[in-house]
Amino acid sequence: MKRRKVIQSLTTLPLIGSLPVSGERVEHVSRKKKRDVIAELGIRSFINAAGTLTYMSGCIMHDEVVETIENTSRHFCMIDEVQDKVGEKIAKLVHSEAAMVTCGAFSAMTLGLAGVLTGLDVRKVEQLPHLEGTGMKSEVICQKSHNERYNHAFLNTGCTVVEVETVEDVERAISEKTALLHFLNITANAGQIKHEEWLALGKKHNIPTSIDIAADVPPVSNLWKFNDLGFDLVFISGGKAMRGPQSAGILMGRKDIVAAARLNAPPRGFTVARGHKVNKEEILGMYVALEKFISGDHDREWKDWEAQITRIENAVKGLPGITTKVTIPELGNITPTLTISWDDTIVKLTGRGLRDKLRFGSPSIEAGFSGLPLYYYQAGSDSIDPATEDSLKGANLIRITAWMLQPGEDKVVARRLREELMAAGLRPTADG
Repeated sequence: MKRRKVIQSLTTLPLIGSLPVSGERVEHVSRKKKRDVIAELGIRSFINAAGTLTYMSGCIMHDEVVETIENTSRHFCMIDEVQDKVGEKIAKLVHSEAAMVTCGAFSAMTLGLAGVLTGLDVRKVEQLPHLEGTGMKSEVICQKSHNERYNHAFLNTGCTVVEVETVEDVERAISEKTALLHFLNITANAGQIKHEEWLALGKKHNIPTSIDIAADVPPVSNLWKFNDLGFDLVFISGGKAMRGPQSAGILMGRKDIVAAARLNAPPRGFTVARGHKVNKEEILGMYVALEKFISGDHDREWKDWEAQITRIENAVKGLPGITTKVTIPELGNITPTLTISWDDTIVKLTGRGLRDKLRFGSPSIEAGFSGLPLYYYQAGSDSIDPATEDSLKGANLIRITAWMLQPGEDKVVARRLREELMAAGLRPTADG
């Protein structure tokens, strides 16, 4: 062969060092570009300046949580063993006797009450939600101001909810049918009976007490505060501030009740809560999210939120007709919350109109509902009915939070708000 052909033939051969050893896995130098299914399907993604709302997909999971889900998805595990191990670890972290991962706080409520009703009696588990003639209790007592729509979780077991307002009402309402005394932390200030007195009533009558703190971290101390106070069951969402899987939550409390709740839960297929499946990836991901949340630098995080809210506020508060106010909810969703309102004789725009301009602009931004009562916003309600939405069309305010913003997004929100408010303020009035 001629010299040139010999050299060309050598260049087509792999180098000796690049040849795989027997049994060695070959890694490709160039990685395949990841598929963007959101863009492929034309689904709108957005900057979340509204908060941890379920219908907005709650939160963005921590990288460690996503890695946990991805890594554990490659293995088979027994669901009960995963719940055993994770529940033991979570219980220690939150100062409870026992714990389990559920498919959200709502699921924790249904399962917790089911555990109270059935104990470890499999026959009773099979009978739910048909309580008549079973000997099981059938009523949950709560204060009128605490009986909000998420209490439907209790109705799934076949129980009814009895409303009370005073201690005397509770004493009259308690009977052989009473299964649970339930408390809603977000409306604690609206009821006449406070936490400690509610617990005392439960102890006096030997009736389990429960508390819904679905969206009530931060502060991180709330994770164990209500267990330390003595509530028998505590319900919390996992896909909010803890940034765990959106479809996960935690039931924590008395060991005997949690064990009975587990009997009512998947993987068993004969229960009222069979549809409450949580897979191994979510259980383990929730555990990692909880660990990370508890060990986080919450002071630094709070300062970051304050700085972001200040940057957004400073972008608009000097504009004609604009009023800004930063508040911190007392009981739930405890993060700096910016309310922006305006004089509609100067800024020709409703709150609904501004929210739509942010939503349908580029980039898309979701802000808090305009004109909603502060409690409704604090409670993190998932949606509002059309009639309520219609009644708010003329309200001239929006609310902004920073805790779900990604790095740098506060600057984008500040710029877009200023642009839209200035445009609306410069618009001529109807009479010219």
